Amino acid sequence: MTTTLAAAHAQPPALPRPGLSDLPDPSGLPDPSDLSGLPAVRPLAITAHGVVSPAGIGLDALAEALRGTRAACADVDQLPLGEAASDGMPGPVRVVPEFKIADHVGRKGTRHLDRTTALGLAATAVLRSTSGGLDEDSRWATTGVVLGSTSGSVRSCSEFALDTHVQERPYLVNAAAFPNTVMNSVTGQVAIWHGLRGINATLSGGTTASLAAFRYARNALAQGHADRLLVGGVEELCPQTAWGWAATGGLTGDTPVGEGCAVFAVEDLETARESGAGVLAEILAVETAFVPEGVRPGLAGALADCIARALARSGVEASEVSLVAPGATGLAGLEGAERRGVQRALGSRGTAELRVKDVTGEAYSANGALQLAAVLAHWQGTPAGSGGTALITGVGHDGNVACLVVRDGATR
Repeated sequence: MTTTLAAAHAQPPALPRPGLSDLPDPSGLPDPSDLSGLPAVRPLAITAHGVVSPAGIGLDALAEALRGTRAACADVDQLPLGEAASDGMPGPVRVVPEFKIADHVGRKGTRHLDRTTALGLAATAVLRSTSGGLDEDSRWATTGVVLGSTSGSVRSCSEFALDTHVQERPYLVNAAAFPNTVMNSVTGQVAIWHGLRGINATLSGGTTASLAAFRYARNALAQGHADRLLVGGVEELCPQTAWGWAATGGLTGDTPVGEGCAVFAVEDLETARESGAGVLAEILAVETAFVPEGVRPGLAGALADCIARALARSGVEASEVSLVAPGATGLAGLEGAERRGVQRALGSRGTAELRVKDVTGEAYSANGALQLAAVLAHWQGTPAGSGGTALITGVGHDGNVACLVVRDGATR
Protein backbone atom coordinates (compact mmCIF):
# COMPACT_ATOMS: atom_id res chain seq x y z
CA MET A 1 0.00 0.00 0.00
CA THR A 2 1.24 3.48 -0.82
CA THR A 3 0.53 6.34 1.57
CA THR A 4 0.46 9.99 0.58
CA LEU A 5 0.53 12.68 3.26
CA ALA A 6 -0.08 16.31 2.28
CA ALA A 7 1.06 18.99 4.70
CA ALA A 8 1.55 22.06 2.52
CA HIS A 9 0.77 23.75 -0.77
CA ALA A 10 2.24 22.19 -3.90
CA GLN A 11 3.56 25.55 -5.15
CA PRO A 12 5.22 28.41 -3.24
CA PRO A 13 2.52 30.99 -2.43
CA ALA A 14 2.80 34.69 -3.25
CA LEU A 15 5.45 36.26 -1.03
CA PRO A 16 6.00 37.74 1.43
CA ARG A 17 2.99 36.78 3.53
CA PRO A 18 2.17 39.69 5.87
CA GLY A 19 2.14 38.95 9.55
CA LEU A 20 4.07 35.66 9.38
CA SER A 21 7.80 36.28 9.49
CA ASP A 22 7.52 39.78 10.97
CA LEU A 23 5.55 38.95 14.11
CA PRO A 24 7.27 39.83 17.39
CA ASP A 25 9.23 36.96 18.91
CA PRO A 26 9.34 36.05 22.59
CA SER A 27 12.50 37.37 24.22
CA GLY A 28 15.18 35.13 25.57
CA LEU A 29 15.74 31.41 25.21
CA PRO A 30 12.94 28.85 25.64
CA ASP A 31 12.35 28.09 29.29
CA PRO A 32 14.21 24.80 30.05
CA SER A 33 11.64 23.95 32.72
CA ASP A 34 9.03 23.61 30.00
CA LEU A 35 11.09 20.83 28.39
CA SER A 36 11.95 18.72 31.41
CA GLY A 37 9.04 16.36 30.88
CA LEU A 38 9.79 15.56 27.27
CA PRO A 39 10.54 11.87 26.75
CA ALA A 40 13.91 10.99 25.26
CA VAL A 41 13.91 9.44 21.82
CA ARG A 42 15.84 6.40 20.63
CA PRO A 43 18.59 7.50 18.24
CA LEU A 44 18.53 6.26 14.66
CA ALA A 45 21.53 5.10 12.67
CA ILE A 46 22.37 6.10 9.12
CA THR A 47 24.09 3.08 7.62
CA ALA A 48 24.19 3.97 3.91
CA HIS A 49 23.53 6.89 1.59
CA GLY A 50 22.85 7.66 -2.05
CA VAL A 51 23.30 11.22 -3.25
CA VAL A 52 22.64 12.79 -6.65
CA SER A 53 23.30 16.55 -6.62
CA PRO A 54 24.47 19.41 -8.85
CA ALA A 55 27.97 18.54 -7.67
CA GLY A 56 27.68 15.08 -9.22
CA ILE A 57 27.13 11.58 -7.90
CA GLY A 58 27.95 10.66 -4.31
CA LEU A 59 29.21 12.35 -1.15
CA ASP A 60 32.75 12.81 -2.42
CA ALA A 61 31.59 15.07 -5.26
CA LEU A 62 29.42 17.06 -2.87
CA ALA A 63 32.31 17.43 -0.40
CA GLU A 64 34.58 18.78 -3.14
CA ALA A 65 31.95 21.30 -4.22
CA LEU A 66 31.43 22.47 -0.64
CA ARG A 67 35.20 22.98 -0.31
CA GLY A 68 35.29 24.89 -3.58
CA THR A 69 37.51 22.40 -5.40
CA ARG A 70 34.69 21.36 -7.74
CA ALA A 71 32.15 23.64 -9.41
CA ALA A 72 28.45 22.88 -9.05
CA CYS A 73 26.85 22.49 -12.47
CA ALA A 74 24.96 25.55 -13.70
CA ASP A 75 24.54 24.45 -17.33
CA VAL A 76 20.83 24.47 -18.14
CA ASP A 77 21.58 22.84 -21.49
CA GLN A 78 22.06 19.57 -19.62
CA LEU A 79 18.35 19.42 -18.83
CA PRO A 80 16.22 17.39 -21.29
CA LEU A 81 13.70 20.20 -21.69
CA GLY A 82 12.23 19.20 -25.06
CA GLU A 83 9.36 21.49 -25.97
CA ALA A 84 9.79 23.38 -22.69
CA ALA A 85 13.20 24.63 -23.83
CA SER A 86 11.60 27.69 -25.40
CA ASP A 87 10.55 28.86 -21.94
CA GLY A 88 14.17 29.00 -20.81
CA MET A 89 15.06 29.82 -17.23
CA PRO A 90 14.54 33.20 -15.57
CA GLY A 91 17.63 33.03 -13.38
CA PRO A 92 20.63 30.97 -12.26
CA VAL A 93 20.24 27.23 -11.78
CA ARG A 94 22.02 24.21 -10.34
CA VAL A 95 21.66 21.03 -12.41
CA VAL A 96 22.70 17.42 -11.80
CA PRO A 97 25.48 17.12 -14.41
CA GLU A 98 25.49 14.57 -17.23
CA PHE A 99 22.56 12.74 -15.67
CA LYS A 100 21.24 9.68 -17.49
CA ILE A 101 19.02 7.24 -15.61
CA ALA A 102 20.21 4.40 -17.86
CA ASP A 103 23.67 4.74 -16.31
CA HIS A 104 22.19 3.67 -12.98
CA VAL A 105 19.36 1.21 -13.69
CA GLY A 106 19.80 0.29 -17.35
CA ARG A 107 17.70 1.42 -20.32
CA LYS A 108 14.85 -1.07 -20.15
CA GLY A 109 11.61 0.45 -18.89
CA THR A 110 12.93 3.99 -18.50
CA ARG A 111 11.41 5.60 -21.59
CA HIS A 112 8.44 7.18 -19.84
CA LEU A 113 10.06 8.03 -16.51
CA ASP A 114 10.03 11.70 -15.51
CA ARG A 115 13.12 13.39 -14.08
CA THR A 116 11.83 13.34 -10.50
CA THR A 117 11.40 9.57 -10.57
CA ALA A 118 14.72 9.13 -12.34
CA LEU A 119 16.55 11.09 -9.66
CA GLY A 120 14.93 8.96 -6.93
CA LEU A 121 15.78 5.71 -8.70
CA ALA A 122 19.36 6.82 -9.31
CA ALA A 123 19.94 7.88 -5.70
CA THR A 124 18.65 4.52 -4.46
CA ALA A 125 20.89 2.73 -6.96
CA VAL A 126 23.87 4.71 -5.68
CA LEU A 127 22.95 3.74 -2.11
CA ARG A 128 22.85 0.07 -3.10
CA SER A 129 26.20 0.25 -4.89
CA THR A 130 27.99 1.89 -1.96
CA SER A 131 26.30 0.11 0.95
CA GLY A 132 28.61 -2.88 1.17
CA GLY A 133 25.94 -5.49 0.50
CA LEU A 134 23.03 -3.88 2.32
CA ASP A 135 20.69 -5.07 -0.43
CA GLU A 136 21.84 -8.65 0.01
CA ASP A 137 20.82 -9.11 3.64
CA SER A 138 17.59 -10.79 4.68
CA ARG A 139 15.83 -7.49 5.50
CA TRP A 140 16.25 -5.78 2.13
CA ALA A 141 12.90 -6.92 0.73
CA THR A 142 11.02 -5.66 3.80
CA THR A 143 12.80 -2.30 3.80
CA GLY A 144 10.46 0.64 3.17
CA VAL A 145 10.72 4.02 1.43
CA VAL A 146 9.80 7.43 2.84
CA LEU A 147 10.49 10.52 0.71
CA GLY A 148 9.71 14.20 0.84
CA SER A 149 8.39 15.26 -2.57
CA THR A 150 5.53 17.78 -2.09
CA SER A 151 3.98 17.64 -5.57
CA GLY A 152 6.02 15.05 -7.45
CA SER A 153 7.04 16.13 -10.94
CA VAL A 154 5.77 19.66 -11.49
CA ARG A 155 6.73 19.47 -15.15
CA SER A 156 4.79 16.22 -15.68
CA CYS A 157 1.67 17.64 -14.02
CA SER A 158 1.91 20.85 -15.98
CA GLU A 159 2.47 19.25 -19.37
CA PHE A 160 -0.21 16.60 -18.84
CA ALA A 161 -2.73 19.29 -17.87
CA LEU A 162 -1.74 21.36 -20.90
CA ASP A 163 -2.31 18.40 -23.20
CA THR A 164 -5.91 18.16 -22.05
CA HIS A 165 -6.45 21.60 -23.57
CA VAL A 166 -4.30 21.57 -26.70
CA GLN A 167 -4.80 18.05 -28.02
CA GLU A 168 -7.66 17.44 -30.48
CA ARG A 169 -9.66 15.61 -27.82
CA PRO A 170 -9.05 15.61 -24.06
CA TYR A 171 -8.72 11.84 -24.06
CA LEU A 172 -5.86 11.94 -26.58
CA VAL A 173 -3.33 12.75 -23.84
CA ASN A 174 -0.36 10.41 -23.43
CA ALA A 175 -1.62 7.78 -21.00
CA ALA A 176 1.94 6.61 -20.30
CA ALA A 177 2.70 10.01 -18.80
CA PHE A 178 -0.14 9.90 -16.28
CA PRO A 179 1.67 7.90 -13.54
CA ASN A 180 4.29 10.66 -13.40
CA THR A 181 1.62 13.17 -12.36
CA VAL A 182 0.93 11.34 -9.09
CA MET A 183 2.79 12.74 -6.10
CA ASN A 184 3.87 9.34 -4.79
CA SER A 185 5.08 8.06 -8.16
CA VAL A 186 8.71 8.23 -7.01
CA THR A 187 8.34 6.07 -3.91
CA GLY A 188 6.25 3.55 -5.81
CA GLN A 189 8.79 3.26 -8.61
CA VAL A 190 11.69 2.99 -6.15
CA ALA A 191 9.94 0.12 -4.42
CA ILE A 192 9.16 -1.64 -7.72
CA TRP A 193 12.58 -1.23 -9.29
CA HIS A 194 14.54 -2.08 -6.16
CA GLY A 195 12.31 -4.83 -4.76
CA LEU A 196 11.21 -3.12 -1.54
CA ARG A 197 7.98 -4.26 0.13
CA GLY A 198 7.99 -2.27 3.36
CA ILE A 199 6.24 1.01 4.21
CA ASN A 200 5.88 3.29 1.20
CA ALA A 201 5.08 6.93 2.01
CA THR A 202 5.41 10.38 0.45
CA LEU A 203 5.50 13.49 2.63
CA SER A 204 4.34 16.82 1.23
CA GLY A 205 5.73 19.72 3.22
CA GLY A 206 7.35 22.26 0.91
CA THR A 207 10.83 23.28 1.98
CA THR A 208 10.54 21.12 5.13
CA ALA A 209 9.29 17.99 3.32
CA SER A 210 12.53 16.01 3.77
CA LEU A 211 12.68 16.75 7.48
CA ALA A 212 9.03 15.73 7.79
CA ALA A 213 9.99 12.46 6.08
CA PHE A 214 12.59 11.78 8.77
CA ARG A 215 10.02 12.55 11.47
CA TYR A 216 7.58 10.10 9.87
CA ALA A 217 10.32 7.48 9.60
CA ARG A 218 11.30 7.91 13.24
CA ASN A 219 7.72 7.34 14.35
CA ALA A 220 7.30 4.31 12.08
CA LEU A 221 10.47 2.71 13.42
CA ALA A 222 9.61 3.54 17.03
CA GLN A 223 6.13 1.98 16.67
CA GLY A 224 7.51 -1.21 15.15
CA HIS A 225 5.93 -0.66 11.73
CA ALA A 226 9.35 -1.04 10.08
CA ASP A 227 12.84 -2.09 11.05
CA ARG A 228 14.67 -0.24 8.28
CA LEU A 229 13.68 2.56 5.90
CA LEU A 230 15.19 4.45 3.00
CA VAL A 231 14.51 8.09 3.85
CA GLY A 232 15.20 11.34 2.03
CA GLY A 233 13.85 13.87 -0.43
CA VAL A 234 13.74 14.59 -4.15
CA GLU A 235 13.11 17.57 -6.43
CA GLU A 236 13.60 18.10 -10.16
CA LEU A 237 14.55 21.32 -11.92
CA CYS A 238 12.25 22.42 -14.74
CA PRO A 239 11.10 25.71 -16.31
CA GLN A 240 7.77 25.50 -14.49
CA THR A 241 9.35 25.58 -11.02
CA ALA A 242 11.98 28.13 -11.98
CA TRP A 243 9.37 30.53 -13.37
CA GLY A 244 7.16 29.83 -10.35
CA TRP A 245 9.89 31.01 -8.01
CA ALA A 246 10.50 34.06 -10.21
CA ALA A 247 6.80 34.97 -10.34
CA THR A 248 6.33 34.80 -6.57
CA GLY A 249 9.53 36.62 -5.71
CA GLY A 250 10.30 33.78 -3.34
CA LEU A 251 14.08 33.89 -3.75
CA THR A 252 16.45 36.70 -2.89
CA GLY A 253 19.14 38.11 -5.15
CA ASP A 254 20.81 35.58 -7.40
CA THR A 255 19.80 32.49 -5.42
CA PRO A 256 19.79 29.62 -7.94
CA VAL A 257 16.98 27.12 -8.35
CA GLY A 258 18.34 23.59 -8.04
CA GLU A 259 17.49 19.92 -7.94
CA GLY A 260 18.70 16.61 -6.55
CA CYS A 261 17.93 13.62 -4.41
CA ALA A 262 19.49 12.20 -1.27
CA VAL A 263 18.39 8.89 0.28
CA PHE A 264 19.63 7.34 3.52
CA ALA A 265 19.26 3.86 5.00
CA VAL A 266 17.94 4.43 8.52
CA GLU A 267 17.30 2.02 11.39
CA ASP A 268 17.37 1.85 15.18
CA LEU A 269 20.87 2.69 16.42
CA GLU A 270 21.07 -0.09 18.98
CA THR A 271 19.91 -2.65 16.43
CA ALA A 272 22.44 -1.42 13.89
CA ARG A 273 25.31 -1.69 16.36
CA GLU A 274 24.25 -5.17 17.46
CA SER A 275 24.18 -6.34 13.84
CA GLY A 276 27.63 -4.93 13.18
CA ALA A 277 26.41 -2.40 10.60
CA GLY A 278 28.67 0.57 10.04
CA VAL A 279 27.09 3.67 11.57
CA LEU A 280 27.88 6.73 9.47
CA ALA A 281 25.84 9.12 11.62
CA GLU A 282 23.29 9.13 14.42
CA ILE A 283 19.97 10.95 14.04
CA LEU A 284 19.26 12.04 17.58
CA ALA A 285 15.96 13.89 17.16
CA VAL A 286 13.62 15.37 14.56
CA GLU A 287 11.04 17.98 15.49
CA THR A 288 8.43 19.84 13.42
CA ALA A 289 5.98 22.65 14.11
CA PHE A 290 3.51 24.90 12.34
CA VAL A 291 2.85 28.62 12.75
CA PRO A 292 -0.55 29.80 11.44
CA GLU A 293 -0.44 33.12 9.63
CA GLY A 294 -0.91 36.04 11.97
CA VAL A 295 -0.69 33.90 15.10
CA ARG A 296 1.93 33.74 17.89
CA PRO A 297 4.89 33.69 18.26
CA GLY A 298 6.43 34.13 14.81
CA LEU A 299 8.68 31.82 12.82
CA ALA A 300 11.86 32.65 14.72
CA GLY A 301 10.27 31.87 18.08
CA ALA A 302 8.66 28.69 16.75
CA LEU A 303 11.96 27.48 15.31
CA ALA A 304 13.79 28.29 18.55
CA ASP A 305 11.24 26.24 20.47
CA CYS A 306 11.49 23.43 17.91
CA ILE A 307 15.29 23.33 18.29
CA ALA A 308 15.05 23.44 22.09
CA ARG A 309 12.70 20.44 22.06
CA ALA A 310 14.99 18.51 19.73
CA LEU A 311 18.05 19.18 21.88
CA ALA A 312 16.17 18.27 25.06
CA ARG A 313 14.95 14.98 23.57
CA SER A 314 18.47 14.27 22.27
CA GLY A 315 20.15 14.90 25.61
CA VAL A 316 22.39 17.43 23.84
CA GLU A 317 23.37 20.83 25.22
CA ALA A 318 23.22 23.85 22.92
CA SER A 319 26.96 24.31 23.44
CA GLU A 320 27.60 20.85 21.93
CA VAL A 321 26.24 21.84 18.52
CA SER A 322 29.31 22.57 16.39
CA LEU A 323 27.70 23.03 12.97
CA VAL A 324 24.45 24.43 11.58
CA ALA A 325 23.14 23.73 8.07
CA PRO A 326 20.35 26.30 7.50
CA GLY A 327 17.54 25.60 5.07
CA ALA A 328 16.10 29.10 4.51
CA THR A 329 19.18 30.53 2.81
CA GLY A 330 17.99 32.62 -0.12
CA LEU A 331 14.29 32.45 0.79
CA ALA A 332 12.75 35.92 0.79
CA GLY A 333 11.52 36.96 4.21
CA LEU A 334 12.68 33.76 5.92
CA GLU A 335 16.47 33.76 6.11
CA GLY A 336 16.55 36.35 8.87
CA ALA A 337 13.80 34.63 10.86
CA GLU A 338 15.68 31.32 10.67
CA ARG A 339 18.92 32.95 11.79
CA ARG A 340 17.19 34.58 14.76
CA GLY A 341 15.56 31.30 15.74
CA VAL A 342 18.85 29.42 15.65
CA GLN A 343 20.58 32.15 17.64
CA ARG A 344 17.84 32.17 20.28
CA ALA A 345 18.18 28.41 20.73
CA LEU A 346 21.98 28.09 20.57
CA GLY A 347 23.09 31.47 21.87
CA SER A 348 25.35 33.97 20.14
CA ARG A 349 28.64 32.07 20.32
CA GLY A 350 29.12 31.92 16.54
CA THR A 351 28.44 28.29 15.60
CA ALA A 352 29.95 27.31 12.23
CA GLU A 353 27.50 27.45 9.32
CA LEU A 354 27.39 25.21 6.25
CA ARG A 355 25.84 27.06 3.28
CA VAL A 356 24.52 24.13 1.27
CA LYS A 357 22.53 26.07 -1.33
CA ASP A 358 25.67 27.60 -2.80
CA VAL A 359 26.09 24.13 -4.30
CA THR A 360 22.58 22.66 -4.54
CA GLY A 361 20.49 25.78 -5.14
CA GLU A 362 16.95 26.02 -3.80
CA ALA A 363 15.87 22.38 -4.09
CA TYR A 364 12.52 22.79 -2.28
CA SER A 365 11.37 19.32 -1.17
CA ALA A 366 14.93 17.93 -1.28
CA ASN A 367 16.43 20.72 0.84
CA GLY A 368 16.60 18.87 4.17
CA ALA A 369 17.95 15.67 2.64
CA LEU A 370 20.64 17.56 0.73
CA GLN A 371 21.50 19.53 3.88
CA LEU A 372 22.02 16.24 5.72
CA ALA A 373 24.11 14.91 2.84
CA ALA A 374 26.22 18.07 2.94
CA VAL A 375 26.83 17.64 6.69
CA LEU A 376 28.01 14.04 6.14
CA ALA A 377 30.16 15.20 3.22
CA HIS A 378 31.68 17.92 5.39
CA TRP A 379 32.49 15.42 8.13
CA GLN A 380 34.27 13.20 5.62
CA GLY A 381 36.99 15.81 5.41
CA THR A 382 37.56 15.99 9.17
CA PRO A 383 39.62 13.68 11.40
CA ALA A 384 37.67 10.62 12.57
CA GLY A 385 35.49 11.41 15.55
CA SER A 386 35.88 15.20 15.30
CA GLY A 387 32.63 15.86 13.43
CA GLY A 388 30.64 16.43 16.60
CA THR A 389 26.95 17.33 16.47
CA ALA A 390 25.14 19.28 13.75
CA LEU A 391 21.78 21.01 13.54
CA ILE A 392 19.76 21.03 10.31
CA THR A 393 16.90 23.52 10.09
CA GLY A 394 14.07 24.30 7.70
CA VAL A 395 11.51 27.11 7.48
CA GLY A 396 8.69 27.51 4.97
CA HIS A 397 6.50 30.38 3.79
CA ASP A 398 3.55 28.13 4.60
CA GLY A 399 4.41 28.35 8.31
CA ASN A 400 6.15 24.98 8.64
CA VAL A 401 9.36 24.83 10.69
CA ALA A 402 11.51 21.78 11.39
CA CYS A 403 14.91 20.72 12.64
CA LEU A 404 17.04 17.61 12.86
CA VAL A 405 19.92 16.89 15.24
CA VAL A 406 22.60 14.56 13.89
CA ARG A 407 25.88 13.34 15.40
CA ASP A 408 28.94 12.04 13.59
CA GLY A 409 28.88 8.25 13.81
CA ALA A 410 32.57 8.16 14.69
CA THR A 411 32.19 10.56 17.62
CA ARG A 412 31.33 7.79 20.09
